[in-house]
Amino acid sequence: MTPPCGTKLYRLLIFLPILSIGLHAADSPVAGAPKFSYDARAEGWLTPDGAFDTPAAITRYTTDRQTLERYYATRLSHERRQAMEDFTTTWLKFLDQQVPFDSLDVNGRVDWLLLRAKLQQELSGFTVAKTRESEMARLVPFADSILSLDDDLRRFAFIDGADAATRVSHLADDLGKLSEEITGGKLTATSTAGRRAARFTESLRETLKQWHDFYNGYDPIFTWWMAEPWKRADAALGAYASLLDEKVAGVRPSDKDTIVGDPVGREAVMDALAAEFIPYTPEELIAIARKEFAWCKEQMLACSRQLGYGDDWRKALGHVKDDHVKPGQQPALIRDLAYEAIDYVQKHGLITIPDAATNTWRMEMMSPERQRMNPFFLGGDTMIVSYPTDTMTEEQKLMSMRGNNIHFARATVLHELIPGHYLQEYMSERYRPWRAAFETPFWEEGWAFYWEMLLWDLDFPRNPEDRIGMLFWRMHRAARVIFSLSFHLGQMTAPQAVDFLVNEVGHEPENAAGEVRRSFESNEYGPLYQCAYQLGALQFRALHAEMVDSGKMTNRGFHDAILKLNSIPVEMVRAILTNQKLPKGFQAQWRFYEEVPPGKPVAALPAAKK
Repeated sequence: MTPPCGTKLYRLLIFLPILSIGLHAADSPVAGAPKFSYDARAEGWLTPDGAFDTPAAITRYTTDRQTLERYYATRLSHERRQAMEDFTTTWLKFLDQQVPFDSLDVNGRVDWLLLRAKLQQELSGFTVAKTRESEMARLVPFADSILSLDDDLRRFAFIDGADAATRVSHLADDLGKLSEEITGGKLTATSTAGRRAARFTESLRETLKQWHDFYNGYDPIFTWWMAEPWKRADAALGAYASLLDEKVAGVRPSDKDTIVGDPVGREAVMDALAAEFIPYTPEELIAIARKEFAWCKEQMLACSRQLGYGDDWRKALGHVKDDHVKPGQQPALIRDLAYEAIDYVQKHGLITIPDAATNTWRMEMMSPERQRMNPFFLGGDTMIVSYPTDTMTEEQKLMSMRGNNIHFARATVLHELIPGHYLQEYMSERYRPWRAAFETPFWEEGWAFYWEMLLWDLDFPRNPEDRIGMLFWRMHRAARVIFSLSFHLGQMTAPQAVDFLVNEVGHEPENAAGEVRRSFESNEYGPLYQCAYQLGALQFRALHAEMVDSGKMTNRGFHDAILKLNSIPVEMVRAILTNQKLPKGFQAQWRFYEEVPPGKPVAALPAAKK
């Protein structure tokens, strides 16, 4: 019979196995890296008559990949990378050897091609990651000593307290020597490598903390041995990360404003474009963005003249920025603008909006710290409102109000909610959900910005102020292509990108810094993310001309069809809508920009419903 949990005998019985594990870790079975294998017929994906269930296979790919990601909670692990490489290679072989491509229908071929492109992009990403790590390896030679502890714990090879204390003490000593070398000028690197190494060190510090927390307080021997070594190592890692920032990257510990960034290079950009099925070079895309930017400037000047500011478009823009609501009234403004946009697209038969989608979005306020990264409000199923709070300086409050004025907001509420991101999310959860594996900003952000462009063409803006509000964002999206690609090609620095947004687009300085910080220092965005708004929109715009302006589809039919295809590259949307039976070796070939110039005319709207 099991004794009550509170007795000394029970605590002793529990403690003895822990001691045994610690003393005999070398004799314990060690778990290896997870292995996956697939048989299409055994899984039921391939029927006797040769039909293949692509959605089921992609769902399994997604699930098994998530299993690996959960198992390797520490993304820094070298074993994790090797396991992910093996998994990716296994799926590439499966696609080539077990899927009867020639018997697939249009959607099946699109799914096959998308999964292959995703897998190839992942393999390229592993190679890039190795290169980037090698560039900072001299600055973090202690990394393996931390990662090996984490790997052992994941494999259930537990450590005893004395050994742990010795290894962690050596880590602290090594960090001290490295710090002396950097301070003395013996160990140097580029600012980019320094910033990368600082972030890597911060991640290693968190990994070591999680390892320490597993044992600490639970294993009394470990806790006794590790008290001082742990404090030294944790403090040394924190100090070393700050030293890398200050002495190598050139960022003071107290400096929250300096933006360093980490360019990926032209080859990585080209790989990313191939995965998105975009047959343009980064240089060509920059040229497209400059052409769009020039068109926006012409329109901005026309609006400025209408408002009586002549060719001084900055004054006209300032006039628009000053038209903002008082503090506390921004949520009501966003609510009213949201329902205005919903009413407009419904009355003109542009798209089908399910009844449940109309009123199931929510609203919350954005924190001041988060506004440093996202100075403008965000959307989806929750509108995250960016506006002044009581902890901001007076200058920051004014910039926030001016940057989120009525006319800017009128252009972007529809982007974030309906017919933009929220409607996308609502439909994606209900139609072809397996395609979440291929999630792409060119479909997501491109769709939302496409609606801004389409409604401009359909005279949604009511006056010059509204048009300036829409033009500001259109210039902004063109500028994103220019500064983000130029940065990753090594042709523009982060400070130069901030100046570009302030001087050429008319951003408030704080908002421009937040935009660039979001682009280059956030872990959420790849090198093409900021390009996807305009380029994806231009793709949808060209596809609209091909399918709707030609009379092949109605506006409603076109837009409804796109939302039911889920998040895939726009060239693949085009392949499905035009019923292309793509070959196995298909590569991107749609030169979408040559087909539709800026400011194109669109087919007449159907009469508004009364």
